[in-house]
Amino acid sequence: MDSATFSATPRGAANGSGQRVLLLGASGTIGQATAAALAARGHTVVCPLRPKAARPRLPETAVMREAEVTDPRSLRDRAIRGERFDALVSCLASRSGLPGDAWAVDHRATVDALEVAAEAGARRVVLLSAICVQRPMLAFQRAKLAAEAAVIASGLDYAIVRPTAFFKSLSGQVARVQSGKGFLAFGDGRLTACKPISDRDLGAYLAQCLEDPGNRILPIGGPGRAITPLDQAAMLSRLLGREVPVRRVPVALLDGIITMLSLGGRLVPRLRAKAELARIGRYYATQSMLCLNPQTGLYDAEETPETGSDTLEGHYRRLIAGEAETDLGAHAVF
Repeated sequence: MDSATFSATPRGAANGSGQRVLLLGASGTIGQATAAALAARGHTVVCPLRPKAARPRLPETAVMREAEVTDPRSLRDRAIRGERFDALVSCLASRSGLPGDAWAVDHRATVDALEVAAEAGARRVVLLSAICVQRPMLAFQRAKLAAEAAVIASGLDYAIVRPTAFFKSLSGQVARVQSGKGFLAFGDGRLTACKPISDRDLGAYLAQCLEDPGNRILPIGGPGRAITPLDQAAMLSRLLGREVPVRRVPVALLDGIITMLSLGGRLVPRLRAKAELARIGRYYATQSMLCLNPQTGLYDAEETPETGSDTLEGHYRRLIAGEAETDLGAHAVF
């Protein structure tokens, strides 16, 4: 596997090369931002969407076709339709992160789409992965790594993009803080840090990767210094014009919850799922979303590339003003 490159901007010009692109995951917020960026660069974007699903906000030029992305026959017959495509861009991600969901969506659907797209003439693939696969401890991370391996082995040119934290994953506490409650931080509030990236900046980066030659794995974050949970609380204090109290939560509390749910899961299957979700929560409470230095085993903010111009504080400002909303997703916990 190619080692991560630390160039913040992919090579290649915004030349509007007019490629035909099959875009998976267009119903999500990142997928919508990517569709807009691809269309703005002059590409023809075909978006398979689940039958009867609510229609996402896509550019007028985007072609929406009903197809099940987890069914290669449906993808082939109802999305490809015997047409030629130049590239595949996948923003697919399991909603829950649970093992069954992760292996079906993060891995299997990606592998099947690679085959279908290659049959249609695609010669390049851009895969949205995640920076947390550097230290895999969870099922969805292993599924993403397996998908990355399939992309590398496919014979197609590729860019594998590993973003840091998303704005939406760091917005779960805005409403509670607005209501007067404290900001929850694990440990001392400095256990983790990240360079969060907006959907718009990530979509633009993915679109640029489509035109960039070469096979690379690209970690990427948003602009500015790395942000800790305490920094998030300070942002909210500034924006609200009052001190936001920080409620520190011991990581041991999560460990106890995981133990109890794991034991209960031996008898009650639904508790197994809750235990996995608790493990996901613990991971994000204790692991930074930054590049991992393989020599030191430490996360390195300085070596984490940046792109774009949107800031988390600006996003918080819009949320508080009611000018934006955030789809927290199925397992947004902070």
